[in-house]
Amino acid sequence: MAKPKKIFPVILPLLVLTAIGILVLSFFNWSKKESSSGCGCDLKQTTGDFDYAEKAAFFLNQPILPPLTATSATKEALVLGESSSDKRWIEIDLSEQKLIAWEGENKFLETLISGGKWGRTPTGEFNIWSKFKYTKMSGGKKENHTYYYLPNVPYTMYFYRDFGLHGTYWHNNFGQPMSHGCVNLPTLAAEKLFYWTTPVLPPGSNAITASKDNPGTKVVIHD
Repeated sequence: MAKPKKIFPVILPLLVLTAIGILVLSFFNWSKKESSSGCGCDLKQTTGDFDYAEKAAFFLNQPILPPLTATSATKEALVLGESSSDKRWIEIDLSEQKLIAWEGENKFLETLISGGKWGRTPTGEFNIWSKFKYTKMSGGKKENHTYYYLPNVPYTMYFYRDFGLHGTYWHNNFGQPMSHGCVNLPTLAAEKLFYWTTPVLPPGSNAITASKDNPGTKVVIHD
């Protein structure tokens, strides 16, 4: 009589591989779903003005000190029709976590950045479509320690949906991916870019949306 085949040793590896596949697929779908939300900014409620009522902030579930006063210095901004503005573009290298602002073949600014974790920062060619001197961002989940609530994020330049370049007051770990999808910049670098890029911000205004007559600076993001 033939001996019965041992099925269990064959099935067990298949079950393990199937379970691993489900976990990987679930993580990919979660990451993709999370990345679609960008910085977690309610653009309909954003005015660009500093909100003095905000006294608390959180990053990765931990309380941090938010900015309590707005910057008062007046910066020299671009002027509509300035000839050099069409030569200005921003390159972001996610593999090196670096940003270079170009004016023709000349570098205007180079800085380390913190892009999105798990490939959340979109790649491709974009244009800045809106700018806000201050805005509020929130998202993540408390149960997996990714919750953040960040009022008065300075010098935000949105290039795709609510994915943007902006100043950062909650960490100083530039050169490493840290964000939910946006491009974190040292605040001084973000300030320089904010007034160097288009669309041009009207005098006395803290917000602007790009238009045909006031288009946004090109942003190229690659791995």
